[in-house]
Amino acid sequence: MTNHAYLRYVALGDSQTEGVGDGDDAHGLRGWADRLAEHVARHSPAVHYANLAVRGRKADEVRAEQLAPALAMRPDLATVVAGVNDVLRPGFDADEVAGHLDAMFAALTAQGATVATLTFPDVARMTPLARPLGPRVLALNERIREAAGRHGVVVAETAAHPVVTDPRLWSPDRLHAGPLGHARIAAAVAHALALPGSDADWTRPLPAAEARATVLRSVTTELRWAGTFLGPWIARRLRGRSSGDGRRAKRPELLPVTVPSRT
Repeated sequence: MTNHAYLRYVALGDSQTEGVGDGDDAHGLRGWADRLAEHVARHSPAVHYANLAVRGRKADEVRAEQLAPALAMRPDLATVVAGVNDVLRPGFDADEVAGHLDAMFAALTAQGATVATLTFPDVARMTPLARPLGPRVLALNERIREAAGRHGVVVAETAAHPVVTDPRLWSPDRLHAGPLGHARIAAAVAHALALPGSDADWTRPLPAAEARATVLRSVTTELRWAGTFLGPWIARRLRGRSSGDGRRAKRPELLPVTVPSRT
């Protein structure tokens, strides 16, 4: 049974929780966690919200940098979403990642917080070049479920629904959700938490898309994606750099939530 009258919501994670893909750095990022906070605020106007997420962070870094500040805020609602950046690394260890998630789940629930997380979609369904990562994502999802079960953490099972790999939900880099995708993620977590006004509509497929592209066009699209997004990402890793270098959390303190007139 979840509590709907939340007063302090803290989000921990990486670029998805920061909101990359929903807005931009010049005008500000929104993202699914902001959208979830707005949903909470509609029924609990006194809620305050902090977002500690920073792009590029692996699970161990989320734990090392964000857990202590989150605990200090004594949230009654927290979301913890991490592990994708680990999946993309050559030395991925699902058990190691799960250990960091388990520790965060344990610490936050021990303080009495309701904690929510989510599972990740099969990236191979969004880009064939990512097919080797499929087993890693499945392994991570299984361990997320196991850790969540040990600590009573709510899991939004986004991985179970085909709509989550619809390209229209994703930004051009295919690593981050676009605005529609972030809206669906927020709706999924709200539904998992059984928040007032939430439902399963987020699982419904989008209207039928245009006819599938030709093989030649598909190959061209994949090569363009690899050159524009995958290549620079690999280059950063070879130089030991991260997209989050020098960045800080966008909302490091608990602040009131303003609900926009349109979502």
